[in-house]
Amino acid sequence: MNNKKTIWLINQYSSTPETAMGGRHYYLAQELAKKGYKVYLIAGRYSHLLRQPKQFSEPYLLEKIDTNFFFVWVNLPEYQEAHSKQRVLNWFKFSWALTKLPSVITDRPDAILYSSPSPIGYLGAKYLANKFKSKFIFEVRDIWPLTIVEEGGFSPNNPFVMLLAKLECFAYKTADVIVGTMPNLGEHVNNILGYSKPTYCIPMGFDPNVLSLQQSADPTFISEYFRDGKFYVVYAGTVGITNALETFFSSAEKLANHEDIHFIVLGGGALKSEYMSRYAHCNNISFMQKVPRLMVQSVLSHADVLYLSTFNSKVWNYGQSLNKLIDYMVAARPIIASYSGYRSMVDESGAGFFVPAEDVDAVVEKILLLKGMSIQDRKEMGIKGREWILQNRNYKKLALDYAEIIFSDKKI
Repeated sequence: MNNKKTIWLINQYSSTPETAMGGRHYYLAQELAKKGYKVYLIAGRYSHLLRQPKQFSEPYLLEKIDTNFFFVWVNLPEYQEAHSKQRVLNWFKFSWALTKLPSVITDRPDAILYSSPSPIGYLGAKYLANKFKSKFIFEVRDIWPLTIVEEGGFSPNNPFVMLLAKLECFAYKTADVIVGTMPNLGEHVNNILGYSKPTYCIPMGFDPNVLSLQQSADPTFISEYFRDGKFYVVYAGTVGITNALETFFSSAEKLANHEDIHFIVLGGGALKSEYMSRYAHCNNISFMQKVPRLMVQSVLSHADVLYLSTFNSKVWNYGQSLNKLIDYMVAARPIIASYSGYRSMVDESGAGFFVPAEDVDAVVEKILLLKGMSIQDRKEMGIKGREWILQNRNYKKLALDYAEIIFSDKKI
């Protein structure tokens, strides 16, 4: 490998472990840097996802993370919440700011990777790729505008949605390489373009080093929700409109006469108060407060089954690579996934079951099936998931896969 090769990774919502949790591009950049590539990770100074945003007044901040690994922060205005107009304006500001990066980064990029969801920043990143004649990779982590139409309630005839659709098509046409975190993105790309174009999959991953950083939840806190002798079905994550939790709560209602089965929601979100009020009559449902991310695994270890759900949406026809599912599999507990899309991970690993999205009876059937299993059988099922994630989704492997896509014509 040529150690002088330089990669610019651009994702507006990237972070460091100090500002949020690091995440996909931080760990990919870290591993690529270890392999001798010089990596610049470029992100916005502020987003609603950051726990401790960087504070500086200059247009850019260049921060050295490690040997060969640099983080470039683009100064962006703060906003109050995720649906703020300023958040949308920041997409355009970020895209424009990208065009000025050559004044900040002196190393010419051999490859530039731009990561969605918003396709707006693609324009600035593509400008840079054209300027430097660099190989250009478009990474799709969330299919826009399909996602906001199918699950966000936007009309496909909305002028802004139509603009996003045009940008999406332009991106697919002009990118040298298209990569998706979902395994079946190629079908969507071909539908949009009307012809076949190679598309690769580099899924979401897991950094095994995080395991040593995990924190234990307070035993008193745990004992408030988990008691010996009951079978616990746990959902962990955001309690919002896109999480399709009606199926979870309806399953709890249907199993209300099973006093030894209990349902727990771990997390917060816009709909939590509404659900707490609506299902206050269900004695078999508990709502836990949100805990620090590094404490989540400690809580999940007390579950008997972990649950996730999606709506029956076209978005999932192209597959998924959900951080939630990775967290569940690392916790080594059986999984019930209410999901009707392109299947991967759960069935590949043998970590649990897929059931049709929004099918309460199917969820209830699997809960009772798992409850009827021996503790040892459930333990073995959970361990399969954990071992599969550590082997197939560690960032060291994913970074090598990415490097091969970027700098070789060989398909992985």
